[in-house]
Amino acid sequence: MRLTVIVPAYNAAATIGVQMTALAGQIWDEPWEVIVADNGSTDATRAEVERFRGRVPGLRLIDASARRGVAHGRNVAARAARADCLVWCDADDEVAPGWVAAIGSALAEDPLVASRFDYERLNPPWVRASRRNAQRMILGRFKYAPYFPHAGGSGLGVQRWLHEALGGFDESLICADTDYCYRAQLVGVKLRLVEEAVLHVRYRGSIADMYRQARNWETDNVLLHRRYRPADMPALPPRALVTYWARSFVRLAGRAPWLLSRRGRAAWAWHLGTLVGRIRGCLRHGVAAPR
Repeated sequence: MRLTVIVPAYNAAATIGVQMTALAGQIWDEPWEVIVADNGSTDATRAEVERFRGRVPGLRLIDASARRGVAHGRNVAARAARADCLVWCDADDEVAPGWVAAIGSALAEDPLVASRFDYERLNPPWVRASRRNAQRMILGRFKYAPYFPHAGGSGLGVQRWLHEALGGFDESLICADTDYCYRAQLVGVKLRLVEEAVLHVRYRGSIADMYRQARNWETDNVLLHRRYRPADMPALPPRALVTYWARSFVRLAGRAPWLLSRRGRAAWAWHLGTLVGRIRGCLRHGVAAPR
């Protein structure tokens, strides 16, 4: 078996059919399988997956309900995988035609690869306005240490030996995919973006969910900054720290006119969530300010 495609799912009955239909249409001349890791769904997710028996190569539905979280689902399915290479894709996204062949071929050459994201197909304009597409043609990179490139977990592919050497995803983190990419690079493995492997990504569909996602991600990002920043990096002096936070709030206040439109409110909520998450992360993890 060359490739295992892993789809972690939690209450995904409304969207997973789109992903499974896309996987059923993939063509590749190498053997591959699909594992759906059910993270304890209480809706019709499992029944929706069962509709694709015989249509999706080697489809297996496994239980990953012992612990809530996408990182746990990814790890459980990786242990059950039969292939030498693993790739994850989320239940609310949609792989583009040729995705399996592109990501599978890339993993024959490189141990860690990422898909290219498209945000146009699955999101209306007002939702797309909430943030930029950081993985359209280049990998994401934070403005503060450790400055490594990183990729979203959906569409991330790895050779099995590397996944096992890293010990899988850190299930205590929301941003476990970023941490995973960092740890791989710290042992000398490069992360490569595969432009031919396109993944249509779905954003959160409500402004409240956008705010919560941004807040939770940024809280974890501060923790990753503390965990991986250079040991000799000096803390910001008190005056610079006050200036840093003051400017952050002034910038957010200056964007108040965005609240007059739905797309503007989406973008404003994302920026607010990021700012609140950074403050919460600094307080929770004892960091003066990321830099």
